[in-house]
Amino acid sequence: MEQFNRDRYKKQSLLREFSNSCAGRLIIFAGILLVLYVVALATIPSNDKVMTETMDNIHECLQDNDSIKADELDETLSNISRTLMNADTTYTNPEMLKMFHKYNRLEVYRHPGYKTVHVINGLYPQGRRISIGVFGCVISTIHYTDLVLSTGAARGDYGKSLRVAPEDTPEIDLGENANVEPYHYQGNPDY
Repeated sequence: MEQFNRDRYKKQSLLREFSNSCAGRLIIFAGILLVLYVVALATIPSNDKVMTETMDNIHECLQDNDSIKADELDETLSNISRTLMNADTTYTNPEMLKMFHKYNRLEVYRHPGYKTVHVINGLYPQGRRISIGVFGCVISTIHYTDLVLSTGAARGDYGKSLRVAPEDTPEIDLGENANVEPYHYQGNPDY
């Protein structure tokens, strides 16, 4: 017969039972989330800091616009580097910056625990989020395509003919059109 092991059936402490129960784990998780929320509320960056960091990210975005943007991953990696670095504003084209200020407007929105900056322009009249301020830092989410730097007609002359024959090409004889008459199905005459 197997020997009785008293250590195996010892009563657990109340704290251990609480942490092993499902409700206890949920309460602990909710407590951790509450502490993170209080820290987020205490470390929301000011409007000035959010706008300064966002303009820094816009300077870097305008400087990097000559590279080929292949996909969303390129923009994401650029945004990570923009978040961690400061722009050298002497490299920014002053004409592009002037056009940015002419056609775009930035607005800061406060949310519970964080702030966002939206760019409002002709492409996004309702606004498009370009940065998030949370835990005391500003995270860039800007893409070069979010900015309007020039405006113009979407289409050219509406009355212009789409097919314009060159003036110096010789006339080519394409033959006559075949005599095509409408075909009406009459059914199978054999049946």
